[in-house]
Amino acid sequence: MAETTLHIAARQYDIGCRDGDEPHLAHLARMIEDKARQAQQTTPGLTEVRTLLFAALFLADELNDMKRAETGRQERLTLDADDESAAVAVEGLAARIEKLRESLAAAASAA
Repeated sequence: MAETTLHIAARQYDIGCRDGDEPHLAHLARMIEDKARQAQQTTPGLTEVRTLLFAALFLADELNDMKRAETGRQERLTLDADDESAAVAVEGLAARIEKLRESLAAAASAA
């Protein structure tokens, strides 16, 4: 088990992690630090706890936006698949209508 030190909102946090996870945790800490800095800039005088709360809210908001965008993308893909199914059905109906037209034309010329 490895240990690493994360620097967030002017504090150090020593944490244990799996071997090899240190770079990933450092990257995540930088993301949190960026949001903490953003919180402190937009609302000066925040306590440490409130700074971290706002950082968490900023990150949760971004995650929520990404999930909504992904849901919208999935819905568009579903609509595209439905459009393709509808196109196949319309083509089938058009073929049937053409056969009926030919049958009616043949019956009309026979009469």
